[in-house]
Amino acid sequence: MGEVRPIVHVGDPVLHNPCDPVTRFDDELAALVDDMFASMYAAEGVGLAANQIGVPLRVFVYDCPDDDGERHQGVVVNPELELPGLGERRLDTGDEGCLSVPGQYAPLPRPDRATVRGFDAAGQPVTVEGTGLLARCLQHETDHLDGHLYIDRLPAKRRKQLLAAYRETLSTKADISPL
Repeated sequence: MGEVRPIVHVGDPVLHNPCDPVTRFDDELAALVDDMFASMYAAEGVGLAANQIGVPLRVFVYDCPDDDGERHQGVVVNPELELPGLGERRLDTGDEGCLSVPGQYAPLPRPDRATVRGFDAAGQPVTVEGTGLLARCLQHETDHLDGHLYIDRLPAKRRKQLLAAYRETLSTKADISPL
């Protein structure tokens, strides 16, 4: 099992820049993937991108159910996202949240199906097709690797409200003195 690393929060530059492609599939990458799974589970998330633990590489891990409730778990290195065409697309308007913007959720329309093609940690090709929460996760994590947070997709007014609520949560925690 990997080492739990701290989750990077909104505002850190590593979250707001595109990540570098992985070029070496080695023990260092395998250790990073182990750390990512450990960090995701410790934070009670369903997906985690490498830049969320401060590593600017195109890697994400996931462990979440699809529309049928079937659990899917894995890693995708150098993902390429494919979404249904406009005529085939149905939107899921559910709430979305992020470990890098803790405690904040907002409805965000996303296609209800998504496919990601990339590689596993050993460099073997993988294709992950998702519906429901898994589709949302694949899109969300790929966005991270492109330097975008889900809040970047929200209308400006809603994004400002979420960030204000997030900052308020931080200041409230800072005001609590230990006994």
